[in-house]
Amino acid sequence: MNLKQAHYIRTVAREGGITAAAKKLHISQPSLSQMLKQVEGELGVALFDRSVSPFRLTFAGEKYMQAAEIILQTDDRLRREIQEIKDENSGRLRLGISVQRAMQVLPLAMPWFAAQFPYVTLEITERGSAHLEELVRTGEVDLALAALESVGSNLTYDLIEREVIGVLAGGKSQLALRYPSGTAITLDMAAKDTFISLKEGHSVRVVQDVLFRRYELEPNILLETDSLEVARRVALGTGSCMLCSNIFVDDRVRRMGGFYPLRDYENHRHFYACYRKQGHQLKYAGEFIRIVSQVLEQKALSAEL
Repeated sequence: MNLKQAHYIRTVAREGGITAAAKKLHISQPSLSQMLKQVEGELGVALFDRSVSPFRLTFAGEKYMQAAEIILQTDDRLRREIQEIKDENSGRLRLGISVQRAMQVLPLAMPWFAAQFPYVTLEITERGSAHLEELVRTGEVDLALAALESVGSNLTYDLIEREVIGVLAGGKSQLALRYPSGTAITLDMAAKDTFISLKEGHSVRVVQDVLFRRYELEPNILLETDSLEVARRVALGTGSCMLCSNIFVDDRVRRMGGFYPLRDYENHRHFYACYRKQGHQLKYAGEFIRIVSQVLEQKALSAEL
């Protein structure tokens, strides 16, 4: 196995076929097909089941990809470490973050970061928090900022902000009409209300599904969306409820509804900076974490005043 072969075969696995992979790699389809046949001929086994679409890795192919990932990640880490040694103030930071947190964090943090590291390119990957750990683990991002449980054995978690999970309720909801905002509740106290739900892949959706099962609730779901901002606005406008973190409670929520912390749920998913334990941590990644922590702390103090 060499790096080029490993990269090409990983692309075939990810794209699900020769045609899409060749397009992705900017090479001809016959060249890629010939390379794959050559590797399979040398190994004496097929790496892909071509009878299905998209291609599926055979058992031998899975073993090949496990070794290929190690080689490619090692090479990528080595290249980044050498670049970092050559120039501590330039490079690329691949950041994974949810859309909502990006809206909240980046406008505050980017001016400080760009002023300190003008030659560092920030590449953003936006995903739900539940998917971001895997992107860190596979090396697709250098750093993730997300609501996580700090349980990954090969990952490091730096706590940035603690979160309290509760029910955000529109002013016309039965919950808001019965209780003043800030009242600690159990989820069944909102059982008669309509709910707005985030789609799977968001950390609060994980909590929501657990609590719905715990109380054997099957509430009327008015809307399911990927956007927390859409969910908030619809909940407030329609007098519905939704589960969310206290960090998304702002003046709009206070004017048009309320927030009710869950008294029977101990949240273990807080806002963390997450990165791999092994390898050299980029200097500017550590500085980005520090800046985010600082601006969020200042924002929280301003809200209290």
